[in-house]
Amino acid sequence: MKRKFGDRANWRRISRRRFACRYVESDAFTGYITLYTIYNLKEPLWKNYGNHTYRIADKGYSWLQYFPHNSHYIVTAMFDERSEIIQWYIDTCKTQGVTEQGVPWFDDLYLDVVVLRNGEVFLLDEDELDDALTRGDITREDYQLAISTAKNVMKAIDAHQFPYFLMSLEDRKRLFDNGEFRRKS
Repeated sequence: MKRKFGDRANWRRISRRRFACRYVESDAFTGYITLYTIYNLKEPLWKNYGNHTYRIADKGYSWLQYFPHNSHYIVTAMFDERSEIIQWYIDTCKTQGVTEQGVPWFDDLYLDVVVLRNGEVFLLDEDELDDALTRGDITREDYQLAISTAKNVMKAIDAHQFPYFLMSLEDRKRLFDNGEFRRKS
C-alpha cells in the first residue's frame, strides 16, 4: 500500500509549484482541503479514459483536494489554466492523517473512480487492487473496504448525492481566487 501526500513533494515532473492547506469544519464538509498549483513542469500529464484523452497536469493547472474526516476516500478536483474543471478523481483509502508539518496524507487502496466534466464515470485499477491482494500488500478486509467504498461513491454519484462536484467549483473560486488558503512551500 502506498502512502500519498497532499503536497506531492516527491513528484519529479513538477519543478515549481505552490501548496496550500486548510482545515475546514462546517455543515457541508469537515476535513482538510488542499490546493496544489503547478507553475512549471517537465512535461504535461495526459490520461486516457474510454475514447477520451485529457491533459490533467500542465502550467497553470491546479488540483483542489478534499480529505473528508473519517472517510475512506479522497476527492481531487482537477482544473485547467482557465480554472475550468477537467475531472474529479476519487481515490479509495484505508486511512488518512496529517504529518507534523500539517500535510494531509492517505494510504491508497488502489481502486479509483473518475468523473469527467461531461458526467461519464469510470472505475479504475481493479487489476491493481486484485494484484495487491494476491501479493499480500493488502488484507482481504482492505480489499473489501476498497470495493465497498468505490460502490458507495458510485451510488452517491448516480443518485446525484455526491456533494463534491458543486462544492469543488465553489471552493476553488472562493478559497483560491480570494486568497483564503494558508500557504506552504
